[in-house]
Amino acid sequence: MRYFEVEFTISPYSVDASDILAAMAGEAGFETFEETETGLKGYVQQSVFDVAVLQTALEDFPFEGTNISYEIREAEDRDWNEQWEQEGFEPIIISDNLMIHDGRHLPDSMPDIAIEIDAKLAFGTGTHETTRMICSTLLELQPKGRVLDCGTGTGILSISALKLGAQEAVGYDIDEWSVDNARHNAVINQVDDRFASVLGDASILNKVEGSFDLVMANINRNILLNDMPQFVAKMNTGATLILSGFYTDDCQILIDKAQSLGLNLQQQKEDQQWACLVFVR
Repeated sequence: MRYFEVEFTISPYSVDASDILAAMAGEAGFETFEETETGLKGYVQQSVFDVAVLQTALEDFPFEGTNISYEIREAEDRDWNEQWEQEGFEPIIISDNLMIHDGRHLPDSMPDIAIEIDAKLAFGTGTHETTRMICSTLLELQPKGRVLDCGTGTGILSISALKLGAQEAVGYDIDEWSVDNARHNAVINQVDDRFASVLGDASILNKVEGSFDLVMANINRNILLNDMPQFVAKMNTGATLILSGFYTDDCQILIDKAQSLGLNLQQQKEDQQWACLVFVR
């Protein structure tokens, strides 16, 4: 897949402005960002980049007196995992009995459930706040039955659900690196016999047999709004939908969409301006 690299310059620069910019740019299809001294570098698939949405978002930027300019160029066609292969990531503590770690950064003591994720992450590493909120919700739910993981990424959420009691998980992603990496991580965690990872967007659900007891999606707001009807179509009566990957300001529009599809809001969580919503059909 081909990507654009978009370099954003924020003047005057602030961390808060950078965080808000990343959230707003996500609406135009951006998947991941790198911090720079003057702003951000954002990466977006050429096939989904919506420059009009980006421009509209920047015109509505909420920080008075802040100017944002950007330059678009083709991203180098390289292995986006290189930095993570070399550096890995520090353990992500979900609770006293659930932790996510890589092979390079082992925790001092192993909890009841330890999930190892190979540092060969797919393009876009995900946001730890959203990952933590979904994983903590899984701890509360103690999932059973069949699970659907929309935008599976590294497979963290599917693997967590399986280790917490789910019988089977299906994950899909539009990125080939993610699909392969999720399968690899399922093998590491010895749940590969209960996990299937497939390449595609939400339209692939038309080819996935059966329905699900739990659906999870850690994706940006616009994709969630677009794909939610397809999620609901695959949910059993009484099934749970967990959504994250968006800011708290986006909650109401997502709640309204979910309720229009017959879902009932059960829980809302927040962490550093990121949000997580839980619905039941």
